[in-house]
Amino acid sequence: MNQKIEDILEFHKIRHAVKEFANTQKAKTMILQLPIETNAKKIRHKIEETRDAVTLLRLKQGIPIPKLEDISVSIKRLEVEAGLNGRELSEILKVLQTTNQVANFFEKVKEEEITLDRLPQLVEKLEYLPEISKQLQLSIREDGYVLDDASIPLKGIRQGISRTEQEIKGQLDTYVTGKYAKYLTDSLITIRNDRYVVPVKAEYKSTFGGIVHDQSATGQTLFMEPQAIVNLNNKLRDYQLQEKKEVERILLELSEKLMPHTPSLTQNHYVLSRLDIANAKALYAKQIKANEPIIDEENHVAIWQARHPLISPKSVVANDIILGQEYQSIVITGPNTGGKTILLKTIGIIQLMAQMGLYIPALPDSRVGVFTQIFADIGDEQSIEQNLSTFSSHMSNIVSILNKIDEKSLVLMDEIGSGTDPQEGASLAIAILDYIGTKQSYVIATTHYPELKVYGYNRVGTINASMEFDSDTLQPTYRFLLGVPGRSNAFDISARLGLPKVVIEQARQFISVESQELNEMISDLERKRRIVDQEKSVIQQQLKESSQLLEALKLETENFKENKARLIEQAKEKANELVAQSQEDAEKILSDIRAMQLKSKETVVKEHELIEKKTALTDLKHEQVLKKNKVLKREKAKKSLRPGQSVEVTSFGQRGTLVEKISEQEWVVQMGIIKMKLPVEDLISIEEEPSKPTQVIVKSHRSSHVSTELDLRGKRYEEAIKDLELFLDAALLAGYPRVTIIHGRGTGAIQQGVHKTLKKHRSVASYEFAPMNMGGNGATVVLFK
Repeated sequence: MNQKIEDILEFHKIRHAVKEFANTQKAKTMILQLPIETNAKKIRHKIEETRDAVTLLRLKQGIPIPKLEDISVSIKRLEVEAGLNGRELSEILKVLQTTNQVANFFEKVKEEEITLDRLPQLVEKLEYLPEISKQLQLSIREDGYVLDDASIPLKGIRQGISRTEQEIKGQLDTYVTGKYAKYLTDSLITIRNDRYVVPVKAEYKSTFGGIVHDQSATGQTLFMEPQAIVNLNNKLRDYQLQEKKEVERILLELSEKLMPHTPSLTQNHYVLSRLDIANAKALYAKQIKANEPIIDEENHVAIWQARHPLISPKSVVANDIILGQEYQSIVITGPNTGGKTILLKTIGIIQLMAQMGLYIPALPDSRVGVFTQIFADIGDEQSIEQNLSTFSSHMSNIVSILNKIDEKSLVLMDEIGSGTDPQEGASLAIAILDYIGTKQSYVIATTHYPELKVYGYNRVGTINASMEFDSDTLQPTYRFLLGVPGRSNAFDISARLGLPKVVIEQARQFISVESQELNEMISDLERKRRIVDQEKSVIQQQLKESSQLLEALKLETENFKENKARLIEQAKEKANELVAQSQEDAEKILSDIRAMQLKSKETVVKEHELIEKKTALTDLKHEQVLKKNKVLKREKAKKSLRPGQSVEVTSFGQRGTLVEKISEQEWVVQMGIIKMKLPVEDLISIEEEPSKPTQVIVKSHRSSHVSTELDLRGKRYEEAIKDLELFLDAALLAGYPRVTIIHGRGTGAIQQGVHKTLKKHRSVASYEFAPMNMGGNGATVVLFK
């Protein structure tokens, strides 16, 4: 791809924008030199690398590559067997460590089954040097400093340096704080020429004694080495020379160990840079909200809602651009400042981005071509690089383009044929477009000439287009209208600016009838297109909402089906459990009753035991009835019950008559001589669930099996109160005038509960403690009304 097209379209700004997201210096350099590929396979591979990086950025926050210096020069020095300094070795160590980190990262990505296409193949080329990495890590600090543990001699030398420095400072402290302090300008110890010195006043030079190594700018202070520490400074200097020599030896040894591995270092450096480039592309795509393009080898270009990446998102206007399938030439007509030049640059720059492996600022499913060359003749005030072109330079550029184009070329021409006589310019423009057509090249050209509007209609494979202009606001909208030629707005603009109507009408008469009709036709086309666009927008919104509702409905239907099946299964399981449990409970109760019957032949069965078993059976029946459809039963009962109606009282297994409705949940029921307040859930209408007529047998209290005494001793409070309530109801049904409740003395809790219950009971006339011969305050005698 020719370099000139990048200059014209200012593509270097895109490269620099991507470069800012790279961490390694090598990657930054490579981004500025990445080729614009002309092979479809290579382009797809680069797009796939970007896609992988986008996936990793979304799922793993990107590839973990830190800032790395370019080690290319260091590798070349190793190749010629030159030693490296500590800083260079440190940078190589970072590359080796990053190699391990990246390899581990991709291993985890593989374990997580994240689908990638190209980058894993690149990572496989990394070569590990664990032994070298370990030795470098033990020897070199991040800033290039050689560590004490790099060698045993180095550690001993540095320990000697440390001891000697302590001795020197100890000696000098006596000068700073002792009798010699009056000869010093300041109480400090410093270094000159790698030797420890103290600042001495110049006038005491002879008195102080020692070697002068430096003096202040004024000459008032001399930096002197006292004679007493000369030998110590010499010893320190000797240690320092030994340290330097040992450090050089260590660096050379480490360099020599790296020399055989320069191919691996080069390979790792390159692979990490490639990964960094892919990561930078992904980050740039995220910043400009770009999407993956489809590479079309047939050059059927369809870029949906294309945006110029260098224009602010707040002001850029997105346009659909279609080229190559039905037509290979687009002629864009219309006035200046409408956005024609920006549109040309948008097409060119998006095509270059795709062929370099970048995502493009357009909607998903946008298609780009594979062009071997892209040429442009764009020279106006909107270009940063060029001034207004003269006709000669303009034509020279076109000549150069025409000599190079072929069937795989894309040509972008701005104001074709301009800069000369309009009639000649239009003729030249038509001839140039025809010549490009014979070469089967793809071309998008902008022009002012009305003759080219007719050209767009008459030429096969050519279509007219324009940039929309709002005649109401006298402002361009920058919207691209494919299939609609541009029209002149001079008369409309002049009228709105106040030019006399008579002048405008006279000007119209100088325009040919054909031109007027063409303008009117274009105006009508624009009006109809706006109406269609508005309707299209409404329909698209409705379609979008309908699609969302359909998806939501499908989801709800699926959920309903899943939940229905699941709930049915759960209900079946629960029902089976309840049936099994009820059968088990019933069998147990019946067994207990049989045992009590057998027992009654020999001894007297206590009344509360019979009541307890009867209650258990009643509760079991009540539960089973309600479980059939508790809500439905309740609602039916509420709606069908009325005063005077016969009902079955499920809790007692007795028939009664409704007397009065207390509330929605309770009724007063007459059962024989007893009136009771009962909940609706206990009542079943005889009409709804007719039962076989029962024979009512009136028994006297003498013949009844119900005892006149109830013994509550030894029972829990709740159990005792429940048995008491059932006993009172049974006694009333039996027609007893009085009964005795044996509650015992104990803590008095049962007694208080019994009296509290009797006090609230509507059928109890009075109650009192039994006579002393019948239990005294351990029992209570109850009289019924």
